[in-house]
Amino acid sequence: MMIETQHRQEGRSLGELFGDLSREISNLVRDEVTLARVEMTRKATKIAKNAGILAIGGALAYAGVLALIAFVILGLIELGLAAWLSALLVGVVVTAVGAALAKKGLDAIKKIDLIPEQTVRTLKEDEEWAKSTIP
Repeated sequence: MMIETQHRQEGRSLGELFGDLSREISNLVRDEVTLARVEMTRKATKIAKNAGILAIGGALAYAGVLALIAFVILGLIELGLAAWLSALLVGVVVTAVGAALAKKGLDAIKKIDLIPEQTVRTLKEDEEWAKSTIP
């Protein structure tokens, strides 16, 4: 059976062989594009999930912070501080905490690698294969 297959391939014209090679390369490129799409979809899903969690957490924290801000401002006023000064002090502290949390969330999103590593690796392998196959 193997000899028969080799004999059929030896009897094929150069044009047929290049046609086969062209089809194989087309299939390979199509498969690589599919792989890249799947890989990028996974990464986009992770980003969307983390962004959603960030938004929900931020909204809940915001509601809680508003209540605590009112509590602290009213407490400082009860202790004898002027209302404007109480609001200013609390506002500065809350702004600093908010900025730190926003930076933490942004840093977490930036750490997600968007490069389709598996696709890049297989493209390099395909390039090596093509170099060794095409004279």
